[in-house]
Amino acid sequence: MAKYQQYAEYKDSGVEWLGEVPSDWDVVKIKHLSSVKRGASPRPIDDPKFFDDYGDYAWVRIADVSASDMYLLNTTQTMSALGSSLSVKLEPNELFLSIAGTVGKPCINKIKACIHDGFVYFPDLKIPNKYLFYIFAGEQAYKGLGKMGTQLNLNTDTVGDIKVALPKSKIDVQGIIDFLDHETAKIDSLIEKQQQLIQLLKEKRQAVISHAVTKGLNPNVPMKDSGVEWLGEVPEHWQFPRLKQLIQYGSSISYGIVQPGDALDEGVPFIQTTNISKGSFELEDFQKTSVSIESNYPRSRLEGGEVILGIRASIGAAFVVPMSFKGVNLSRGIARIIPNNLLRSDFLVWYFKSNTVDQYWGLSKQGSTFSEVSIETVRELNVVIPPLDEQETITKYLTDESNKFEKLINFAEKQKLLLLERRTALISAAVTGKIDVRNWQNPNNNNEAKTEFSA
Repeated sequence: MAKYQQYAEYKDSGVEWLGEVPSDWDVVKIKHLSSVKRGASPRPIDDPKFFDDYGDYAWVRIADVSASDMYLLNTTQTMSALGSSLSVKLEPNELFLSIAGTVGKPCINKIKACIHDGFVYFPDLKIPNKYLFYIFAGEQAYKGLGKMGTQLNLNTDTVGDIKVALPKSKIDVQGIIDFLDHETAKIDSLIEKQQQLIQLLKEKRQAVISHAVTKGLNPNVPMKDSGVEWLGEVPEHWQFPRLKQLIQYGSSISYGIVQPGDALDEGVPFIQTTNISKGSFELEDFQKTSVSIESNYPRSRLEGGEVILGIRASIGAAFVVPMSFKGVNLSRGIARIIPNNLLRSDFLVWYFKSNTVDQYWGLSKQGSTFSEVSIETVRELNVVIPPLDEQETITKYLTDESNKFEKLINFAEKQKLLLLERRTALISAAVTGKIDVRNWQNPNNNNEAKTEFSA
């Protein structure tokens, strides 16, 4: 914040999160600026009579607010007349705050909306709602409040008792809002560019993987039609049998434990779809089941070196099993595959990562609550088989290329994180008076400063 001036004089606010504030600013509790009210939920909340595709009021979930920035523009559900009568209705341009899930996330609705008891709102706010929005967006005002164990738990009292700093001049309050609107918009644009770059890098990486494992590395190699619609042409000297023809003799493609029971402190560890989706492959991360339950599933007990494949929820996530996982088992959502001597395990994992195979899974998914593919679908998958030396070359190439992409993606993620941190720090500095923006001029607007509060 070095490029911004400070106020001439400061005073101790007596509030930890505020620190020193400009000497002519007031320090007031939110409840003295507005009453703090809680939303309400009809019960039971999943009763269909409370919802209507053509209702006048949108139903706001925590996920809707988490996915929004400053403004709530839409939701996935609308309330029926009965449902909205049992909830709390907000008209457009009202500020509300999440006190559950994404705790402390503020939002201004741009639509007629109903909020449940996971939110509080401010029905008679005496300052512009954008100013209070930015106070919460600075992510410091509620830190250390309402702690229940490790879970931050806000309510109407804790929110109402939060002390905030406020310039005496309405013009200065609006000036801070205008400054933050402009500066955060610039930062948001840079964040969006980083996000687009990350997405492009991921798409490029997927394209490189897909091309390498289905077309090879030689652009001049003769091609042939595989006869498989989702696979297309493959190099003429490659084969494309079904996966069930490429497993070790005497083994089978099998999924793991159907009902592992309650998690145990001691027992046999098993890998779940959450582990492979997050890539968290540490033994201490694995849930444990009893020896008696695990003994019924020798078909999915790991030896090390096999390929494991997500077939439920995290469909297509695949890894070569480390030798250190010998004796570990699998959950119902993961399949165990032992390739024969025609197929390298690491090449198979790269093949599973391709867009081509993802298209195959997409044609075969089943299940209404979550996606899954059957073991039979896995067995019937056509797998392209280059000669073993070519599999090795492709695997090495993809490992090297993927590492390059990963470095670029990680760098872009760090840049995005730095921008997000700068955004939050700038907001916090402005609403606590650590920077003086009274002389700031919007380069896009030469109009005179506003003198009246606006919601």
